[in-house]
Amino acid sequence: MLPAVSILLQSESFSDVWPKLATSAGATLRLGEKVAEMEPLAESCCVVVAAGGVADRVGHVLPTLSAAGAPPVAVVGISTDHRLACSLLRAGADNYFALPGDLDLLREWLMQQVARRQEEARARALAEASREQHGFAQLIGRSAALRSVLERAGKVVRHGTGTLLITGETGTGKELLAQAIHYNGPRASQPFVAINCAAIPASLVEAELFGHEKGAFTDAHLARPGLFEMAHGGTLFLDEVGDLPLGLQAKLLRVLEERRVRRLGSPQDVAVDVRLIAATHTDLAAAVEEGRFRRDLYFRLNVIPLHLPPLRDRGEDILLLVEQFAAQFSRNYGAARPVLTAGTRRALLAYAWPGNIRELKNLVERAVLLGEDILPSGEETPHSGNGSNASGICVLLTMDSMQRKTAKDTLKRMGGNKSQAAKVLGISRKRLYALLSCEPATPVAAD
Repeated sequence: MLPAVSILLQSESFSDVWPKLATSAGATLRLGEKVAEMEPLAESCCVVVAAGGVADRVGHVLPTLSAAGAPPVAVVGISTDHRLACSLLRAGADNYFALPGDLDLLREWLMQQVARRQEEARARALAEASREQHGFAQLIGRSAALRSVLERAGKVVRHGTGTLLITGETGTGKELLAQAIHYNGPRASQPFVAINCAAIPASLVEAELFGHEKGAFTDAHLARPGLFEMAHGGTLFLDEVGDLPLGLQAKLLRVLEERRVRRLGSPQDVAVDVRLIAATHTDLAAAVEEGRFRRDLYFRLNVIPLHLPPLRDRGEDILLLVEQFAAQFSRNYGAARPVLTAGTRRALLAYAWPGNIRELKNLVERAVLLGEDILPSGEETPHSGNGSNASGICVLLTMDSMQRKTAKDTLKRMGGNKSQAAKVLGISRKRLYALLSCEPATPVAAD
């Protein structure tokens, strides 16, 4: 659908010009003699007040247009008096054109408004697609621990200004939650900019965040905006904010308080409109007590705290995630979908998942690609890295050896309580004793 240009007719002058202008600008035309006849004005990309020779008598219309939510407004008359133009701009007009001399300028202005509206439509379509891709539905789970966090996040989504602090272990989905908050809120059509503060050398973080002018330091050959400026109107996600150097923490606090940034090497401040979402896997309160994090910045970030639980505390969510990832990777790779046996389910639920969802996802992907059972085989990481022993020989564990290892790992986590371990595994104490007393089977070396 083409954008619409609304013409508020206060004079019959230039009546033959409006259809031609609308066509050349790539827009449809809406005509009316009263503001009420043209509502809703927000559907138009701009409003032209056709004043002709009475431009000095249309100033009262401009506040009415503003109150009706009009898009940019231009007054078109015949007088070239700059004082008249200034008075109309003060009254609320965005521009003034005197015809016939300014006809080309008027056409160019209309084309700019049409292009702006088309860009806004594309941004809304992209935001809608991103909302589906990064919505809260991507945070899979039914556990009470997860649902309480999502319910709390849902309360702040519609407010686009509050600062949020997302905490949780590595791999729990902190960036997914930040994206869901952004793409389901009022800033969805604006940028979502993310930075991992731990992944950038301390000497470069300041330039990344705040930008720099040409010549600000040795390699600054060109001026460059920082991430705060790039995220203007949208959301800036600071992952691992606890790793920021103390000196930079003071500058971040200033930006949060004043909503202005200053590029390195510049004497000027730049206003920014950004929602900040910070995340960390560290205990910031403890870091404050140890002097590694500023107390005032901690309180400024911790306006709306959201804590994502570790995977081991989410119970049956583990199996839901396995099913989801297995289906996803089976489609992606055209491979068979692994079957989850009762024993596999018990092993998955008993495992501690130190790497959380990221570890689980990698395990499922590997199992789909290699046609293996989805079984965690190590206390730290599944299959212990690349699946090779110290001598470089690939070892294929038998099902019996994996069951014995799962039994031993579970017993260790239960503090040696065999009854509790057997209950977690869903087996009898007799079966547990059998698994613990068996000699491990000889691994088979792959060619």
